[in-house]
Amino acid sequence: MAGRADRAEPRTVLEHLLNQQDSTYDEVAAEFTRLAAVLNERATITPRHMRRLAAGERANCTPVTRRVLHAMFGRTLDELLRPWSAANELTNVTVGQPITTVTAQEEMLKVATNRARQFALLTGQMTLNSETLEQLYDDTRYLCAAYPQRPLADVLGDMVGTQDTIFALLETRQRPNDARQLYFLAGVTSGLLAKASHDMGNPHSALTQARTAFLCADHADHNGLRSWIRGLQALITYWDNRYLESVKYAQQGSGYASASASATNVWLPVSEARAWAALGNANKARQAIELAEDAWGQVGQDDLDDLGGVCTFSRARQLYYSADALAWLPSEAAAAEQYSARAVEAYDDPTRPEWAFGDQAGSHADLAVARIARGELEGAAEAIAPVLELPAEKKIRGIVASTKHVQAALIRTDQTQVARELQEQIEVFNRTPISALPQ
Repeated sequence: MAGRADRAEPRTVLEHLLNQQDSTYDEVAAEFTRLAAVLNERATITPRHMRRLAAGERANCTPVTRRVLHAMFGRTLDELLRPWSAANELTNVTVGQPITTVTAQEEMLKVATNRARQFALLTGQMTLNSETLEQLYDDTRYLCAAYPQRPLADVLGDMVGTQDTIFALLETRQRPNDARQLYFLAGVTSGLLAKASHDMGNPHSALTQARTAFLCADHADHNGLRSWIRGLQALITYWDNRYLESVKYAQQGSGYASASASATNVWLPVSEARAWAALGNANKARQAIELAEDAWGQVGQDDLDDLGGVCTFSRARQLYYSADALAWLPSEAAAAEQYSARAVEAYDDPTRPEWAFGDQAGSHADLAVARIARGELEGAAEAIAPVLELPAEKKIRGIVASTKHVQAALIRTDQTQVARELQEQIEVFNRTPISALPQ
């Protein structure tokens, strides 16, 4: 069994964690190698090296080994090699489960945010070959597709690592065409991390990442990317209840969208519709929804949309956003129910490329709000039921806010037993959002 064989007091935090594992040092080393492959890191470790680290006899590791150990235990190497004290109050960690605690996720987002800020100030020199650039495109494409379909913990480490690699290349001297492509990818990965920070409930870090992403879009001179970043900023501020700012960002992006053929031509006006509706302006919300529908004629081929996933905008998302806007407006309850029902149907098949668990949950929440407005509380409970079954690692900022919108609608109704029970279920659901998972 890994850890101290004589079961005496652990010498390091790492040894304490290993004492909790029903594994040998050979098995732990093998798990390290497997995890390194998953993280796309070229690293191995011998059982003897792991044993010496745990005993506090070794303190030096390569950067790649440090990264894999961090992912493996959710703590930096410095923390792992600290002398163990029974007063440390550490929780159990399962070897091989990378970055699963909220503390580790928040720390990674903090590091990434600082890295984004530092990037604008640094320069250097490094060469780039076509194979590396192709790999970075593949990595970014994978992250764009995986993000809306998988828990954040599954992809966060890869997002941070990919952004760091691209920034490191850009801090060196590159050929102009290579630099433009790297800036494009840097803008996309920074946008993904802006969304990640938002999902974790940190709008400040989210907007910091978004500003760096927009800087990259300017260097890449890519209007589709510029408009996509403005769309992210509109999304972040919308869920942070800063609706006028959300309108501003959506409108600022419209000119860039018009100069491109990307699906942001649809995303931006329907994002503006949500913010106007939250402000109570039904006329402007309706106009923006109609503008979004008409904008499909401007959508063509754009390399941003070619990345897929979170980087493009589908008709299913348009239905959801329209439902989300109309759900704010009591006078539009019938239309909100029509749009949300269509959105729920559009997101019913998780095998479709455009499927996203967050948008699916939001569609169900909007259908519940629309049914509450029509006095159909049983139907509302049926609509919201799949959302309330989501595990804590999927309770991102937007989903929690959507359930609170349902709760607010319930409060305005007669407090029947069904209404009270549904409110209690939502309260229980919201006690453990992703930003409050137990460590």
